[in-house]
Amino acid sequence: MFDRFGSDDVDDHEAARERMVETVAHRIDDGRVLEALEAIPRHEFVPENHRESAYADRPLPIGDGQTISAPHMVAIMADTLAVEAGDEVLEIGTGCGYHAAVTAEIVGSENVYSVEYGEELADRARETLAEIGYGDVSIRTGDGHNGWDGHAPYDAAYATCAAAAFPSPVVSQVRAGGEVLAPIGQARQTLVHATKREDGSLERTEHGGVRFVRMRE
Repeated sequence: MFDRFGSDDVDDHEAARERMVETVAHRIDDGRVLEALEAIPRHEFVPENHRESAYADRPLPIGDGQTISAPHMVAIMADTLAVEAGDEVLEIGTGCGYHAAVTAEIVGSENVYSVEYGEELADRARETLAEIGYGDVSIRTGDGHNGWDGHAPYDAAYATCAAAAFPSPVVSQVRAGGEVLAPIGQARQTLVHATKREDGSLERTEHGGVRFVRMRE
């Protein structure tokens, strides 16, 4: 595993990561999600002035008014989406790239396509992902509402930012039988999971109140 720190720091980070996984494990059914959390060095995605809190179970600022989600939320979303190795997955809201790395650990880096509104964040995420061995994750800068049509259809799509509704272009880019997951709402948000029916409509289930930054446009 790549780590840009000395051996003592590596041991400290690994121990902190193990404690983080233990903290969220009771919420998660899929052991692959926990293995992914343990494999990904979250501190590499966190600005240096917040590295001491990298494995705390809370969101942290990453610049440009955005945040890295709390580990339990990343885990819950990955557990709910339940993607398989080889699935093609669209992510809306790359941010620092951490959630994309967790997804890549499960499905394979070459199967993750992520859209980030902020060019600086996108560049930084590409750099971090490449440095820790997930350089095959594809990232483009653009409006997440439009998805990424060039690699459709996807087996699943998820958003790390809240929208008033599932963006229609994103839903259209998911195959029939595929999954969509996003925080839906504005002042009040709910994590909504949906399966796309053959006729293009969505069968939805709700998974509790959440709080995410809003999708930018």
